[in-house]
Amino acid sequence: MTQVTLVWQESKREDWLKFGRPVATRIVDRKQRIEGYAAGQVFGLVRWASNEYGTVRSTFDIVRAVEAHEPCVPVPQVNPGGELLLSLRGWPKVAQVFRLIDAIESAGIDPCDVAPDHWRHIHNRLAGRENPRDYSVARHRAWLLRKAFLP
Repeated sequence: MTQVTLVWQESKREDWLKFGRPVATRIVDRKQRIEGYAAGQVFGLVRWASNEYGTVRSTFDIVRAVEAHEPCVPVPQVNPGGELLLSLRGWPKVAQVFRLIDAIESAGIDPCDVAPDHWRHIHNRLAGRENPRDYSVARHRAWLLRKAFLP
């Protein structure tokens, strides 16, 4: 099981999940909890921090939980790590992806079920300062059909 540690210190450090379906939750204390994900599940982790001068960190990672034998990338607060599908730094890029996620949700698609290739596409397009393609219902249907034939 992949464990994600979330810390909430009002106006100082705020970590939350933009989307995801945890299979287990453990509350450590008033400011910290640990969410558990089964292999193959996808979640979006937001990490934000500030000091007296303003925001010092805004990050957003979309991670797929991996099996114990699969290789993985270390991701802060994700134990043991996961397959990193998208990783962004800076609030303008994070806000742009939030708008893309809102569009996906408004089409009736759960972001947890979006094709992993689409998250990689968004990551690469934003890294190249290009606009990513929309994720349509037809594209999602094609992904579900393709996924049915994968081992």
